[in-house]
Amino acid sequence: MTRPDRPTWQLPPGVSRGLWDYVHTPHIADDYDDYFAFNSLFETDGAILRRQFDRPGLVADLGCGTGRALVPLVKEGHRGLAIDLSDHMLRVVQGKADDEDLPIDCVRANLVEMDAIADGAVDYAMCMFSTLGMIRGRANRRKVLHHARRILKPGGKFVLHVHNYWFNLRDPEGPWWVIGNVATAPFRRDIEVGDRWFPYRGLPSMFLHVFRWRELAADLRSVGFKITERVALDAARRKPLDRPWLLPMLRTNGWIVTSERPQE
Repeated sequence: MTRPDRPTWQLPPGVSRGLWDYVHTPHIADDYDDYFAFNSLFETDGAILRRQFDRPGLVADLGCGTGRALVPLVKEGHRGLAIDLSDHMLRVVQGKADDEDLPIDCVRANLVEMDAIADGAVDYAMCMFSTLGMIRGRANRRKVLHHARRILKPGGKFVLHVHNYWFNLRDPEGPWWVIGNVATAPFRRDIEVGDRWFPYRGLPSMFLHVFRWRELAADLRSVGFKITERVALDAARRKPLDRPWLLPMLRTNGWIVTSERPQE
């Protein structure tokens, strides 16, 4: 296991100090399932994953956490490849696999550096629960997407969840953050439009990038993905947005996006 006290300048590409502390904090993994037990987004993304991953195959879960999305798919006939930077998260996943004799292989890797996974190795891939937004730097996020496409077989599907940048305008302090972010980020090398820091589960400064739709679409297409479906989520992330044509910029909490590696 790597040392958690690594200095900031030695952190892996795309990994912020907050994320590094997150993956090396045991209670984050140990309490994860209980902490999110009543999060209804899991029902929505689970239904979408089952619909998109419609034939048994090998599913790569990028940033798998405790396997809350992967394990149900494996129970329904898929095989699993659980990929995460956190040894603690992978320990929980492996425990679930051992307890129920599930065909899940665990791989510890930084999502920016998944070179150990072979080209065309998986039938499906997913990166759920805002995991892509935890990667700092647009170039690094594009590397994650590049790897997702690379490890998919031609015709393979990739399902992704992200948060909507403009939804922050609905928070009491959100408009001031948006104004400050848009005004300062273009003139700073260390911040991009959409970068946020906030306290999270005892960690003082967790990083999350929130996306504008055109930004995300451009990133997916830049690595060769074809976008096949976009599901806008309502304010509570409980279900798809009703009347998605009505002020979608302000009403959409985030998106679940399905992309495909084209046949070659």
